[in-house]
Amino acid sequence: MRIIVADCSAEYSGRLTASLPPARRVLLIKADNSLLIFSELGSYKPLNWMAAPCTLREVTPEGDAAEADDVGETADQPDSDSTREPTAVRILRAAAEKSSDILEVRLYRIYSDETYDLGEDPGLIKDGVEDHLQRCLAQQISRIGEGAKLIRREYPTAIGPVDIMAVDADGMHVAIEIKRHGGIDGVEQLTRYCELLNRDPLLAPVRGIFAAQTITPQARVLAEDRGFTCLILDYDEMRGIEDDALRLF
Repeated sequence: MRIIVADCSAEYSGRLTASLPPARRVLLIKADNSLLIFSELGSYKPLNWMAAPCTLREVTPEGDAAEADDVGETADQPDSDSTREPTAVRILRAAAEKSSDILEVRLYRIYSDETYDLGEDPGLIKDGVEDHLQRCLAQQISRIGEGAKLIRREYPTAIGPVDIMAVDADGMHVAIEIKRHGGIDGVEQLTRYCELLNRDPLLAPVRGIFAAQTITPQARVLAEDRGFTCLILDYDEMRGIEDDALRLF
């Protein structure tokens, strides 16, 4: 990965046109030639970028600017009251391979230009994803009601697996759909499962439980209107992690 800190401007052309006036910014160039431009403040997203697949060329401008040192030096700068554009000491030109899009970055003064070998990244390991919630609830199935018993996780159906199938204390089958953030789409998914399962005389009647860490008000209204129970899952509490927040009572 290459990281450049420089005074620069940028022009993006192709399917859209965008420009960045001269300012000090950070340029990040990845191994796949992706070029991203960041500012000191504002959003965590880059101001502009060219994503892979793309090609990246580095051009030295013609004229006096080519003689300027790469790091810590700058080409002749105009007086503060001049409207003349500063002269670039280097140009980075990233071109998309599947379109006519081009991002051209003109560097006027380079403060740092470093390359790092980051090695292979194992990727983001998420905690609290749906599989973890499913595993915890399967192990603590009594959370859906005392006397409940687990039949199995990933219960197969013709339209996909139900996250958890269980029976309650009355012997009724219970289909449980688990989401991290429960929305209307999750309720619709549970509806399809229950409609299909209730066609099987060996399982019917099957009731549904919509379980999630958070459930939107719209999803809760729809779920309850269809006869489903909503269950909020506190992942930390299910794992036995106590909340150390101060409480009055």
